[in-house]
Amino acid sequence: MFKKVKPWLSAFRLRTLPLSVSGIIIGSCLAHYNGAFDVLIFVLAMLLTIALQILSNIANDYGDGMRGTDNDDRIGPKRAIQSGAITPQEMFEGIRFNILVVIILTVALVLASFGSKYLLYALLFFLLSGVSIYAAINYTVGSSPYGYKGLGDIFVFIFFGIVSVVGSYFLYTKHIDHHVWLPAITIGLLSMGVLNLNNMRDLETDKSSEKITLAVKLGKEKAKIYHITLIVLAILVSMLFSILYFSNFTIFLFYIAYIPLIIHINKVRKATSPKDFDPQLKVLALSSFLLSVLLGIGYIL
Repeated sequence: MFKKVKPWLSAFRLRTLPLSVSGIIIGSCLAHYNGAFDVLIFVLAMLLTIALQILSNIANDYGDGMRGTDNDDRIGPKRAIQSGAITPQEMFEGIRFNILVVIILTVALVLASFGSKYLLYALLFFLLSGVSIYAAINYTVGSSPYGYKGLGDIFVFIFFGIVSVVGSYFLYTKHIDHHVWLPAITIGLLSMGVLNLNNMRDLETDKSSEKITLAVKLGKEKAKIYHITLIVLAILVSMLFSILYFSNFTIFLFYIAYIPLIIHINKVRKATSPKDFDPQLKVLALSSFLLSVLLGIGYIL
């Protein structure tokens, strides 16, 4: 496993990692505003989220590779199993190793956050970690992967938005406040946008491989409308947060991220081929990360 550094780094899909930690950043900043921030919890939460994202990425590579969904007709970077850089057995072993890493980080995070004082909360987060592992793997792996039934968008909204923001906030504060929900919804919508963009790019190859994503169900034009709706809603929800929870003009700092998001919407609207969607994946992911950082910083300044 460790002899193939470049193929494994490619399989990890490093460009997806900034988006995966966006919710943790916002949840941590909201907790900091309420005087509950802890550096150790922040570091462990970030590492656990990255480990779960990598698990999802390599499991996706394994699942699509074994089903033949990743083939020579696919647009975008070649996947590890598809290219032959990593064998299915090696990828399977990588998944097992990554699960072990997730379990270790979960134990460390639960101990750092709850110790022995909040046993019920600790059990709840162990359960949540188990569900997260299941969701990461079963997007494309198993006898009935939910990613092949058009359910990926729902899971992304729940785990990248609600669980990431609200869950990380809870790790610090041991309770949930009303001001965490709008940022959680914002990140959830943007994360759905990234997934939908990926699915629009792969629409034709997914359709031929019977991977029925929501983009396949909607078709190209309706998928574009759906995508633009997600981004516009994310902008409106985050804007509502800045109005309802205004405390200082620095809270409007994240409006800067609207610029690349609006440009992105225009690019997607004008897209005519699958290749047009691929560069926008990086744009949307980094714009979402920028929004999360600026929203968090602006809120606590």
